Amino acid sequence: MGNEIAPDWWKSAVVYQVYPRSFQDSDGDGVGDLRGIMQRLDHLERLGVDVVWLSPVYRSPHADNGYDISDYRDIDPAFGTLADFDELLAAMHARGMKLVMDLVVNHTSDEHAWFVESRSSRENPKRDWYWWRPPREGTQGGDPGAEPTNWESFFSGPTWEWDEATGEYYLHLFDVKQPDLNWENPEVREAVYEMMRWWLDRGVDGFRMDVINLISKHPSLPDGPVRDGKRYGDGGASYTNGPRLHEFLQEMHREVFDGRDGLITVGETPGVTLDEAILFTDPARREVDMVFQFEHVGLDHGISKFRPRPLEPGELAASLVKWQEGLHDVGWNSLYLENHDQARSVSRFGDADEHWYASATALATMLHLMRGTPYVYQGQELGMTNAPFSVIDDYRDVESLNAYAEEVASGTAVADALYGLSLMSRDHARTPMQWDATTNAGFTSGTPWLAVNPNHDRINAAVQLGDPGSVFEYYRQLIALRHERAVVAHGSFERADAGHPAILAYERVHGAERLLVVVNLTSVEHDPVFADEVAARWGTGAGEPGDVPILTNTIPDSPAPFDAPLAPWEARVYAAGA
Repeated sequence: MGNEIAPDWWKSAVVYQVYPRSFQDSDGDGVGDLRGIMQRLDHLERLGVDVVWLSPVYRSPHADNGYDISDYRDIDPAFGTLADFDELLAAMHARGMKLVMDLVVNHTSDEHAWFVESRSSRENPKRDWYWWRPPREGTQGGDPGAEPTNWESFFSGPTWEWDEATGEYYLHLFDVKQPDLNWENPEVREAVYEMMRWWLDRGVDGFRMDVINLISKHPSLPDGPVRDGKRYGDGGASYTNGPRLHEFLQEMHREVFDGRDGLITVGETPGVTLDEAILFTDPARREVDMVFQFEHVGLDHGISKFRPRPLEPGELAASLVKWQEGLHDVGWNSLYLENHDQARSVSRFGDADEHWYASATALATMLHLMRGTPYVYQGQELGMTNAPFSVIDDYRDVESLNAYAEEVASGTAVADALYGLSLMSRDHARTPMQWDATTNAGFTSGTPWLAVNPNHDRINAAVQLGDPGSVFEYYRQLIALRHERAVVAHGSFERADAGHPAILAYERVHGAERLLVVVNLTSVEHDPVFADEVAARWGTGAGEPGDVPILTNTIPDSPAPFDAPLAPWEARVYAAGA
């Protein structure tokens, strides 16, 4: 019995995402690698995480930093070898940690052998492994407007690339070097499943599935509506949560995961609705354990991602609560604020200037004590911030470079285009991990592929480990609470009205155990005003205020009563019944 794995073990687990290119370089070439990750396993073990999710380390030409895969069964030389991978996997398992691979199967690289064959001729057996279409009727291939549909790519420009040799276009929802696989073809699906089984047989513990809800396209590929000021149309209705998506995921579960215990599966699902998320994560449907939804990380988008707007007080909290309540009875939440595709959360949702520590820990408290599986992105546990990039040459990310070029070409001032990147570029999440205050933050002995944030002299792991007042040690405490208290992993969730939208308060209940989480998500002081029934449960009206023990507090010297004024970015957690 002692060795059995609970089927929902991941409810009490915490996942840590490693972006290998930026985590630790072991050989001085300026690019992080697998042996570098091995050198830093003590850090992950000390933090207390249960699962490590590796962003892609497969062989790739790196048009999109590894999310363009040319060989699913090999490691890119930039990161090491299959032997290095096996050694890393064994080392993680020896420490009780699981390893999750990034599964990128909506598209491949245009250098993948499958696509090389597919584009070789219209008669090739793999031609139908990708989406090929002739030019629009009455047009000349390669001319503007000749594309089979008017869809816009996620990385700017059209989703279709003209292939002169075979006289047709191929579909790429992302970069031109990322052609989309045709999941309508059963041979494609079986090839993907066979590859997944190969990795599971090797010992990996599950998959994070990149844009998995885009794999099913409506076969007719109709034009999409063109928004004001846009050149291309929005084809999302034809490829987001497409007509056969759930069929494909259930087939994948049967063909790959049935009969294998202890795995974890999470689907990245841009544009997913609550109703769809319930379908994905309902255990009875046997699709995935949880999904990444994007509503909360799209709240600050204005007319585009790179024209952001300020959030209203309570807006972020309301979105997260909506998903807590929506997936409460059926399904499961993945809890995250940042990853390799999102700017740093303390810069974006907190106050990295005046209240750096308080806002970093308040955001962590808000998220980690909700119902769901928390994801920590590398450096988030240190409170890493956006980088002070000031010129376009500072950036490396294909999305950012394309967006900048499109903005400037359309007449946007250079300063305005750069301002959007300074807030929202994915490169902010990709600056090298800040291990110490030495040159290049201890990441590399060479020249880093992307500049190190200069604030590594004060924000780094070396100064935080062992310091009870550090962001790192606070994250350790939150992770330990999820492991130690069943109420965190399995308790119910109910929002408690604190009388002001800037204050997020919620109760978690599991049997006799109760938690009250109270967080001020602004840079000004606020007084919580609770409803009588909440006050009765937590002190006022049933005893003296403050007679319920405080479990943790982001400001240690703050008054203990649950209804005392909250300092800027103060978070308090009260416990009862345990």
